[in-house]
Amino acid sequence: MQTLRDLPALRAAVAALKRDGKPLALVPTMGALHDGHMALVEEARRHGRHVAVSIFVNPKQFGPNEDLDAYPRREAKDAQMLAAAAVDILWAPTVEVMYPVGFATNISVSGVSEGLDGAARPGHFDGVATVVTKLFNQVRPDVAIFGEKDYQQLAVIRRMVSDLDLPIEIIGMPTQRAEDGLALSSRNAYLSEEERKAALALPRALGEAKRQIEKGEPVEGALAKAITTLGQHGFDPVDYVTLCDAATLEPMTLLDRPARLLGAARLGRTRLIDNIAVDPA
Repeated sequence: MQTLRDLPALRAAVAALKRDGKPLALVPTMGALHDGHMALVEEARRHGRHVAVSIFVNPKQFGPNEDLDAYPRREAKDAQMLAAAAVDILWAPTVEVMYPVGFATNISVSGVSEGLDGAARPGHFDGVATVVTKLFNQVRPDVAIFGEKDYQQLAVIRRMVSDLDLPIEIIGMPTQRAEDGLALSSRNAYLSEEERKAALALPRALGEAKRQIEKGEPVEGALAKAITTLGQHGFDPVDYVTLCDAATLEPMTLLDRPARLLGAARLGRTRLIDNIAVDPA
């Protein structure tokens, strides 16, 4: 595995890999890798002969008073995991390489980015769209793999790729979970032992709301009950628990098409997100 930090070296390495005409798959990450990330790497191998993984903690997607400085960083361990998985390229640029002096461009995707985390974290998805566009232009993959845990992010990236005619196939990977059901996330490392137990209320509350909605019970009541449950388990604030159209992320009050149930809430100093599919059939 080549660990690269400057753009000329990356471009040379990518060109060498692509000489055999086989596809290159990219897994963008912010590091602090866990089993969920490694599942993305495995999926990337199924879609590409060559695999590149990026590690870059992107300052543009963190708002004021968010956890940029505290976000877990452990590149040496991450590199060991990726090398063991036979990744070809680890792209680990510095902030100065990604955003050189004078950088002045911003990518903004309207519509799917405006509610949910877009409302709770203003500017977040502009930062995501900008850095992912740069990663795509730097690595020039044929395929890119993203986890469905960040479902709105996936929707934003799909919209951006479609709108800008980027020749990249976007693959969504189902959320990877611990044995007890909690969605795997780098931010889980922030949780105390007690908070880790309480965090299970999020997937369980979403699961109960899903069951109620699929049985035909009123959407509003199911969402309200989920929010109450989260509050009872120490989540404060609850940013949202919402039923949305699976494609457009428009809010729904009636289950008449494929939907996604999404929730975000803070437990202590940790903000957790999760989502599950809701089937109108």
